[in-house]
Parts: sequence; structure tokens; C-alpha cells
Amino acid sequence: MLPPVIAGVDGSAESLAAADWAAREAARRDRPLRLTHVWNWHPRQDDGEPVTAAQRQQARCVLRQAKERVRTVAPNVRPYDEQVEGPATVALIKAAGESELLVLGSRGLSGVTGFLVGSVAQGVLARATRPVVLVRAGEEAADEHLPTPGGRPSILTGYRDVVLGVDLGDPCDAVIEFAFEAAWLRGARLRVVHAWQSPPLGLGPGEIGLVSGAQRAEEWLGFLSAVLRIWRDKYPGVEVTETVSEGRAQSALLRAASGAGLLVVGRHLTDRPTGPRIGPVTHAAIHHVGCPVAVVPHE
Repeated sequence: MLPPVIAGVDGSAESLAAADWAAREAARRDRPLRLTHVWNWHPRQDDGEPVTAAQRQQARCVLRQAKERVRTVAPNVRPYDEQVEGPATVALIKAAGESELLVLGSRGLSGVTGFLVGSVAQGVLARATRPVVLVRAGEEAADEHLPTPGGRPSILTGYRDVVLGVDLGDPCDAVIEFAFEAAWLRGARLRVVHAWQSPPLGLGPGEIGLVSGAQRAEEWLGFLSAVLRIWRDKYPGVEVTETVSEGRAQSALLRAASGAGLLVVGRHLTDRPTGPRIGPVTHAAIHHVGCPVAVVPHE
């Protein structure tokens, strides 16, 4: 059996939006869809069994609601479900390892673009070994598509851009491939963004610091084109635009993701003395971008 697209559901509006998005993605990828509910069992000596029974009943209700939503959104997808014991972060990290990708919900910030990311989602993002997609509450199928010429939401128009953030100091095939695949599945344009910063002052004669900003931008653009060449050949049907800009990567990505359908960023799988982290660029993306964000782990 092919690895499924998995959505973590807990009955909240954001998790139901995640289930909807996961169903559409499962249909695009021709993958099974698994709906996973994590219930935390804290055994008590006197009333452990009633608590467990109540939690299982709640889980069944949550999963039934998610299934009904999914059948409406993607009628050709046949979801299956599972109940697993927590802690939630540990259970979802395990689920991610069994998945094509894991989809989690996150509350939208009222009146402000971006997500309010809970501790469970952040813990999963920091430790998962497979791609994790965050979807905000209220995300609908029409949000993936361009508006009509009159500005109305529609599911009949083309898909919005997929945006990929690339670190040319350490370009990663897994992250680039995920973005190209996502754009190809949607028939969407792929916008690839790299941000560079000027070197510190005080360099000697002939150093790169003496090269003009325009020349450095041209060199970075040439490097970016070279990195993407193999992927353009592999996905010839994907329209690609390449952008390099001077400044912080976080700012460049936030600008590029405005109006996008999906943002793809990478996360290093490294052992740190302080424990796993999601990094400053990914942190900025998941807290300040309005579209779904795919975080792809890589070595």
C-alpha cells in the first residue's frame, strides 16, 4: 500500500480544514487518506475505564464528522481512520513517519495574515522526518485557486502559485522536488525565491564586497538557474520564475507568498545540543504567511 496522506483531526475548525486540504491533496497525488485522532489517556485508579470509554466515543464522533466533510470535498477519496493514544506530539511524529505527508491545522490570526501555531504542531514540525503541511482554519478549496476576473472566489479557475524558498548556500533536492511536484500536480506556476545579504564591510581590495549589488544579484540568479536546471528538465510542464533579492530571507518569503496557494520551505534534520528546532525562516513562515505552508525536512 502506498504511504497515505495523513490528517490529524481533533474536532476543531482548523483540523477539519486540514482534513479537507489533505483530502484534496490525496486526490491530486492518488494516495490513500488517513484521518488520525489522538486521545490522551491519563489512567486513574478509580475511574480509568469510564474516562477511556468517553474518550473513545468522542474520537469516533470527531472522526465521523471529518469523514463526512471529506466525502463532500473529495468524493472520489475513500478515507480510513485510526485512534491512537497520546501524547499527541509523539503520536503525530510517528504518524508522519508513515505518511507521504502529514497535514495539521492551525488557527488563523484574526484580522492578521498568518497562523497561531500550537505547541503540538510546533513539536511535530521540529521533529518529523516527513513533510508536514500547516493549514489555517477557514481554508477552503477556492482559496487554492485564482479569483475570477470579477474578483470572486472560484474552484474553476487556475491554481495560485506555489512558492519555494531556496537557500543557495545549501540547496536541498528533497525540498526542491516537493515544490516542483506540488506545482506539477496543480498545473500551477512555481515561483522560486532566494534572498542574499551583503557581506560585512572591511573586506580587502578585490573581495566580493566591492562588487556592485546588481552584479551580485546577477551572479546569484545564475547560480539559482543552474541549481534548478535539472528540475526544469524533469518537470518540463511547470512554468518557473526565479527571483533573487537582497535582504533577509524571512522578508523575501513573506512578500513572495502573498497571494500564493502554497509555500514550501525546508528544515534541517540535525542533532542540536539544545534539541530540534524549526529555524528562523520556517518560524517566520508558519507564523506570518496566510496560505498553507509545507515544511520539508532534509539532511
